[in-house]
Amino acid sequence: EKVFQTIQNYDIVLVAYEQEEKLTFKEELNKLKNSGKSELKVGIVIGPEGGIEPIEVEELKKSGAKIITLGKRILRTETVSLAMVAIINYELEN
Repeated sequence: EKVFQTIQNYDIVLVAYEQEEKLTFKEELNKLKNSGKSELKVGIVIGPEGGIEPIEVEELKKSGAKIITLGKRILRTETVSLAMVAIINYELEN
């Protein structure tokens, strides 16, 4: 329930998950760009070294988060957050 309440504070929450194979970061950013909203609150969830537990991913998904892949490369935890924020800013800036 706490996760659900937190997710509801954002327009979208993206969860980078190494086991996701279909939904891409790029697809979700394109949906956001085409949404017509000018001010978006985007949350990102990055797992610890070793990854997020599948049960945690399911809880996040049930709460409304989008589980995405960042591609085949696995980035370090401290690197992926900076990369995602930079890409989001670049893609969504007007």
